[in-house]
Amino acid sequence: MSESVERAPSEADAPHVPDDHERRSAWSVLREAVRGSHRDYTAGPLGSAIIMLAVPMVLEMLMESVFAVVDVFFVGRLGADAVATVGLTESMLALIYAVAIGLSIGATAIVARRTGEGDRDGAAHAAAQSLTLGAIVSVVLGITGAILAPRLLTALGAPASVIASGSNYTRMMFAGNASILLLFLVNAVFRGAGDAAIAMRVLWLANILNIVLGPCLIFGLGPFPKLGVTGAAIATTTGRSIGVLYAARRLFRGDGRIAVARRHWRFDLPLIVRIARLSGTGILQVFIGTASWIGLVRILATFGSAALAGYTIGLRVIVFALLPSWGMSNAAATMVGQALGAGKPDRAERAVWLAGFYNMCFLGVVGLIFVLFAPHIVHLFTSDPSVATYAVDCLRIVAAGFLFYAYGMVISASFNGAGDTMSPTLLNFFCFWMFEIPLAYLLARHFGMGPRGVFIAMMLAFSMLAFTSAFVFRRGTWKTRKV
Repeated sequence: MSESVERAPSEADAPHVPDDHERRSAWSVLREAVRGSHRDYTAGPLGSAIIMLAVPMVLEMLMESVFAVVDVFFVGRLGADAVATVGLTESMLALIYAVAIGLSIGATAIVARRTGEGDRDGAAHAAAQSLTLGAIVSVVLGITGAILAPRLLTALGAPASVIASGSNYTRMMFAGNASILLLFLVNAVFRGAGDAAIAMRVLWLANILNIVLGPCLIFGLGPFPKLGVTGAAIATTTGRSIGVLYAARRLFRGDGRIAVARRHWRFDLPLIVRIARLSGTGILQVFIGTASWIGLVRILATFGSAALAGYTIGLRVIVFALLPSWGMSNAAATMVGQALGAGKPDRAERAVWLAGFYNMCFLGVVGLIFVLFAPHIVHLFTSDPSVATYAVDCLRIVAAGFLFYAYGMVISASFNGAGDTMSPTLLNFFCFWMFEIPLAYLLARHFGMGPRGVFIAMMLAFSMLAFTSAFVFRRGTWKTRKV
């Protein structure tokens, strides 16, 4: 008997007939992506499905970065102490962001899997239990941080003037941490369900409110009281909180891909433990990546403030350039989770490689721009030639690895979408802690390459992460992960 008779026809074997979505213009597809699509992401053309998910996720990532930028822009007019307060508090909030991202990884994986299975009730129940876990964690972190705010600032070396003027800001940010955790979580739920456009609108609403309320409460414009740096905390927390309320309304309204009802809030300890276990590895994954940056900064600091400033500028530009790639990676994670839930592991794998290709095309262009025009880009941020030299080196060297990093980002997110949070955690530990930091020290100090050695180590570590992730991904063990 021939193979064509023995083998059941697969989705890839079926003749491709262009559907209505494919025949429409690119503008129509983009408009549908922003408005929200009701298409089934477990079937149909992969390319348009990825675009439908990626466009609103990219816009969501761009808006998330606006929070910190807006705060620093307005607070900067209050003086150095106010800026120091925001900077020190943000460094402490890195813990909360790590927890929020880790919890989001677990929520997205489980909701996407249930959605792909066609189990809307199970997806809604998982969403409710994820939010319950987030609320419990936020209460613990909020009480602890609000009480210990002055001591935490002291522990970070804040001068007395910063502690006196900024303690209320730190207290408010910790007390309102529920808005951070729940905003991350509820958007993770929407992304897992395929409602990426709603997650995008939640961030847009929260940011617009923050931008409007920020200057009003900081400087006392119109009927608002003048609260200084504390006003920035109130504005940010208020914006995020209203965003959470809007998202909750969409969850409960029942007209989207996921609808949470009263019965879904029944406390389910086994499911919460499963979400916590899955998210715990995700939190560790984020911590490993964040802590590795601290290690690099420690090495660079030995070469003076100019090297450190150049690295800071270069890294800021790189991070903003990578934001769209994080959106593409989130889209791949949702595609993987839903395809596995639908029993289509081959579709999940093809979605990852296609999303990686799209990401490579984008980052390849960005990397080329950085290599060719790095001096002009850096000039927008500094006129100090000693700082600019290091910043240009950072941009050019790190950008040389963008083609590889494009795939690494997508594959790492896809592991998480499949519920395999351990693989990217171990890969991050190996590539960043066992390889990048020791290599950066050797190149910078032992071989006398200075800061350039650190930048080369960063580029090689990103590239190694891509190759090792691809190797592990091709083994396919993530396809059998139970969530």
